[in-house]
Amino acid sequence: MEKSNLDLKSLKEKWGSAWIARNQVGTFTGGLVAPRTMANHDSFGTGPKRFKVKNKTGYQVDDFLEWLEGHIKMA
Repeated sequence: MEKSNLDLKSLKEKWGSAWIARNQVGTFTGGLVAPRTMANHDSFGTGPKRFKVKNKTGYQVDDFLEWLEGHIKMA
């Protein structure tokens, strides 16, 4: 898949944390990606690397952005 020319670094800079909880991906992406979508990707093994803390799932921002960049389709 061709890489997009979007600057995703601004998402990281605005977030202010090195991690994203799965239930916060909607906030992180401005509503473009839903937490349920990420849960589906995680169950199929197609999501970014993830970690768990008790019953919460999270992603490192850099891993999530790398995954997101690979899923952007420019129209």
